[in-house]
Amino acid sequence: MSAGDVIRAHVAALKSGTEKARAVTHTLIDVPYGEGDGEKLDVYIPSSSSPDLPLVIYFHGGYWQFLSKDESGFLAVPLVQKGVVVVAVGYSIAPKGNMDLMVSQVRRSVVSVIQQYSHISGLYLCGHSAGAHLAAMVLSTDWSQYDISPQIKGAFLVSGIYDLQPILSTYVNEPLKMNEEVALRNSPSHFLSQLKVSSSSCDIIVAVAQNDSPEFRKQSEEYFKALESAGLKVSFEDVPNTDHFSIIEQLVDENYHLTKLLLKMMGKS
Repeated sequence: MSAGDVIRAHVAALKSGTEKARAVTHTLIDVPYGEGDGEKLDVYIPSSSSPDLPLVIYFHGGYWQFLSKDESGFLAVPLVQKGVVVVAVGYSIAPKGNMDLMVSQVRRSVVSVIQQYSHISGLYLCGHSAGAHLAAMVLSTDWSQYDISPQIKGAFLVSGIYDLQPILSTYVNEPLKMNEEVALRNSPSHFLSQLKVSSSSCDIIVAVAQNDSPEFRKQSEEYFKALESAGLKVSFEDVPNTDHFSIIEQLVDENYHLTKLLLKMMGKS
């Protein structure tokens, strides 16, 4: 398959999974978390009447320039069935949005979710690719500038990018137009000390696909090692027989290794 075909197949898989989730679960679509056009999220809600449900916020991938929350509910079915609330966050992808804006948006989305769902038993983050980068930036937030300081219990970082400098000279940066300064201030690898302050009790899983490209594998391995050296609670998952896309697509399956791991992290296995 050509690169374009691979991406089209990936979008189709995520879209059909999301359509299924919207058909079979109770959903709130386009809930605003800010004033901007792109600042909306979708909530997938279990039928359980228990007030203390874990909630996972999902940040989609797409190299910060494609995909949206409308293809981001695919992981909801097996999680909602086990009594987990799933929130899929939209953000302003490039060229409409730039990196500073996207990072600000995902941070504000977390604050908004906490304010709307204060009764949850635990807050968890999950992100794929660019979304794993954004989730890592949320973990590295100085919350003193916000109304609230979220206690994030766990984070699931799947095939992420944690240092933006290597992509400055690639086609990925064309619509993002990042310079070195922007890349540095939005690279989670440069904010380990802040992450340690903000998210010291967070359980972090860094996952990478066996067939991810060498740069993705290197970035995951290095970020994991840096978190481990900083004394954080972190584990590394090298997922066999997966590539950059299938590693996340398979979260539609309740028997998939990462689905089980995510449920276990939330005490729902």
